[in-house]
Amino acid sequence: MNPKTILIVKPSSLGDIVHTLPAVRFVKQSFPSSNVYWVANTEWSPLLEDNPDLEGIIRFPRRSFRGLRGVIRFWQWCQELSKLRADLVLDFQGLFRSALISRSAGSRVVLGLADAREGAKFFYKKEAPVTSAQHAVLRYLALASLAGADVSGEIEFRLPQGRPIPNFELPNQFVVLHPFSRGTGKSLGEAEIYELTAAMAPIPVIIVGKADAPISFARNAASLVNLTDLEQLIWVLRKAAFAISVDSGPMHLAAAVSREILSIHFWSDPRKVGPFRPDAWIWQNHKILRKDELSEKSPIANPSARPRSEQIALFIRERLGSQ
Repeated sequence: MNPKTILIVKPSSLGDIVHTLPAVRFVKQSFPSSNVYWVANTEWSPLLEDNPDLEGIIRFPRRSFRGLRGVIRFWQWCQELSKLRADLVLDFQGLFRSALISRSAGSRVVLGLADAREGAKFFYKKEAPVTSAQHAVLRYLALASLAGADVSGEIEFRLPQGRPIPNFELPNQFVVLHPFSRGTGKSLGEAEIYELTAAMAPIPVIIVGKADAPISFARNAASLVNLTDLEQLIWVLRKAAFAISVDSGPMHLAAAVSREILSIHFWSDPRKVGPFRPDAWIWQNHKILRKDELSEKSPIANPSARPRSEQIALFIRERLGSQ
């Protein structure tokens, strides 16, 4: 098979789009003459800007498809997509709506994941053998392999270089802290944010992310909370000497572009949903281990265990001293 046009269907979310990038890189390497398009939610499309593996981004305005009128708009959007006439469609999302989008592209070959939900599998010609216990990157590589791509090379996350923040000067060496997550019980509390930034002094700390309420932090810290778009966040993460993040989409972004990362997990399994890179550091239940040590020395999840700011600050100081 040598498809002329390939459609990637992965509308969301931030972390999942990051995880799909290596699979798409292998697809393009294996079919270099193909034109690859990607359906992505409008809010996440900046992650794919100027990606050399893509011929184009097809923006999916998810919020405009709500309600009865939204159903009509969605149908019209799918009709427009049918003009693409893709030769191959890869549904990395695995839900009914993504499968319907995949079928709308006019291809007779739609491939998906074996654990797809909501009846999505009825739309597929073949399914990649995956399990929910696998890391998302490996699951998506399995789908690329099913399509005929060689996935044996180096893992690459082709993300934008980012865009500087106007009138904001970054320190020469600083740590990024992302303490927020939409997942229940995954975020750091206000007191924990203050204590961690204070323990890091005098190392500069830049706090990033989205929050609904004001936060407190020590004098050595500065806040960019609610003040960056995706490209600006990528720019900050690339410049950081170290990134600290709870389990979240921005954590996966940091794992792809930052020099070093410490991912904080309370109850989630870092082997399944943690940073993919083997040299990432994992905090769980008062232990800090490298990602590639987790298979034999995995921390025992304890949702009630909270990070000790002094332990994390000491660890970061040691790592920065070794750079």
